[in-house]
Amino acid sequence: MRMGRVSRRAFAVAALSAFTMMPQASAATGRGGGAQEPEMRGVWLASVANRDWPSKPGLTASQQRAELRAHLDTAVRNRLNTVFFQIRPTADAMWPSPYEPWSQYLTGTQGKDPGWDPLGTAVKEAHARGLHLHAWFNPYRIAVHADPARLAASHPARRNPDWVVTYGGKLYYNPGLPEVRAFVEDAMIDAVAKYPVDGVHFDDYFYPYPVAGQIFDDDAAYDEHGGGFPDRAAWRRDNIDRLVRETADRVKEVRPGARFGISPFGVWRNAATDPLGSDTRAGVETYDDLYADTRRWVREGWIDYIVPQLYWNIGFAAADYAKLVPWWAEVARGSSTQLYVGEALYKAGAPAQPAAWQEPGELSRHLTLAGRHPQVRGHVYFAAKDVAADRIGAMARVVADHYGQPASPPR
Repeated sequence: MRMGRVSRRAFAVAALSAFTMMPQASAATGRGGGAQEPEMRGVWLASVANRDWPSKPGLTASQQRAELRAHLDTAVRNRLNTVFFQIRPTADAMWPSPYEPWSQYLTGTQGKDPGWDPLGTAVKEAHARGLHLHAWFNPYRIAVHADPARLAASHPARRNPDWVVTYGGKLYYNPGLPEVRAFVEDAMIDAVAKYPVDGVHFDDYFYPYPVAGQIFDDDAAYDEHGGGFPDRAAWRRDNIDRLVRETADRVKEVRPGARFGISPFGVWRNAATDPLGSDTRAGVETYDDLYADTRRWVREGWIDYIVPQLYWNIGFAAADYAKLVPWWAEVARGSSTQLYVGEALYKAGAPAQPAAWQEPGELSRHLTLAGRHPQVRGHVYFAAKDVAADRIGAMARVVADHYGQPASPPR
């Protein structure tokens, strides 16, 4: 979910393949003709690489505002209730930040003032429409290229080159440095403190997705900070656990009403790796490859909600939606963490996707299946451009089959 997210998805699907009715009454189906109980009906609004918004860099402020309002109106028209707005896609900002430069995806030049406040406007316009707005941050990605000289002269990554790791043709902050973790938390919490956002959201990038033949060089940080851990993997997971716990605590401190959640890649571990894992044969496992112990975050109640990206069709051999939903429902059972399901609307009707994704009813069947599990409290769609285009009517089918009445967003 994002140029990075789109290319990541392509990688994940390739890795997976290498291993290779009527809707029933449910939490997603209206009852009694009245307004429904709170239920997540969300959409990701991605700014990285101008994926969803703005449609290209360099538009005027009025054009950018108009496009933003159009996306919010589309969400309302589809009876959605929550927008996950990407405001820090590459260690930059969609608000006037004292920590990081203005995003290049606004003007085409990183650090250039766009002449308006996108986050402030988004919060105001979303709330005016009855929508919740979650501020979506990418914690560690600095750039989708590998040239620090292309960053704004004032960029913290240029002032602190020892914070930066080059990997897979991209630049990342090193999660193993405590000063980096403190900085990225400060940069993100600035927005949370200044704006009445309804939630704080991380996507699936912690340590980067594996790139064949390349090593993420954190030797110096591990030598300095890795003592006391059985191995580097355990240390890396602890670094991400600390980011999650500390962010959760700071969000509650500065904006107690806001909720904190994460949308990880959909497979924690395969059962062949760990008996607690899912019946999948995924080429990526978040625990082992991204050092993100997503199952623990749910079971420990560190986050308010989780949105695993279950971006596969029912029956997909390596990662079957019909097997992953009950696995995640069991993980969430009895925990304080609400479970929503991330849905791959972007695949519906895409020529490169398998036959299941050419069927307008595939996503509707997802909601029917998920509705059999009371732990599933809603769905989030990737992404806003695809909701608007709705190539083969998959979103329209979801609305017709499951969203007959408005529903309040979860609180």
